[in-house]
Amino acid sequence: MSKTIFITGASRGFGKIWAEAFLDRGDKVVVTSRNLSSLKDLAEKYESAVLTLELDITDREACFAAIAKANVHFGSIDVVINNAGTGVVGTIEELSEKEARDIIDANLFGTLWITQAVLPILRAQGSGHILQLSSALGIYAFPTVGIYSASKFAVEGLSEALAQEVKGLGIHITIVEPNGYATDFNNSSVKSISIPAYDSMKAELYANPEFKAADAYGDPQATSEAILLLVDSPNPPLRLILGKKALPLAKYIYAEKLTSWETWKDVSVKAHGL
Repeated sequence: MSKTIFITGASRGFGKIWAEAFLDRGDKVVVTSRNLSSLKDLAEKYESAVLTLELDITDREACFAAIAKANVHFGSIDVVINNAGTGVVGTIEELSEKEARDIIDANLFGTLWITQAVLPILRAQGSGHILQLSSALGIYAFPTVGIYSASKFAVEGLSEALAQEVKGLGIHITIVEPNGYATDFNNSSVKSISIPAYDSMKAELYANPEFKAADAYGDPQATSEAILLLVDSPNPPLRLILGKKALPLAKYIYAEKLTSWETWKDVSVKAHGL
């Protein structure tokens, strides 16, 4: 049975790849982008199976309108993929106010607005699945992408709470956590104005052989099968890592966190006061 899928940020990268995978197997797909012309090829190829919508996800009213239009057009929404977002590369000190606010507006509030808009529809249906695009950088943080990680850590916290809130309503939530992939995301990310004091740290970071390994970045086309399996699962996971790089590093980092908490446990307990 075909599904109706709503995908934000579908003009390129994961969004476009996944939209085409759904359409190729016979699903109906609503695709959004800031620039409607970037969706023209999908509209021409898939015709009535696809609905293209121009959308700025930072505009809450527009998000509600887009969801409403999609629901009327296809009669239901089964899956929402909050894929749209942006990136910023820069140390914490280098970030401008605009850069910081823009990424939180897009990555966190854009996700929130679409989620709020679709929840009444999914509740009325008694079913639905929301995929929240986080990142491996929503599990751990690296230098120069701190504000990006902050936005994705926020998406993780919001979505973990949401999953508990809608558990009894027939709605599934999955946080999708890709490691690095060979998309144009890095090239399209905003670059902060550099402060020379951080040049040596950046040089050391970028000299890490892991960044230069042949398999450092996954093939984005290879993610389609995982996403199709995910939305077809009757019992989807709360979290799904995409790629082979993130899990070993996450296990290492969380082991360090547990060790640190255990080391300071006596101080923590005394601080409770009772």
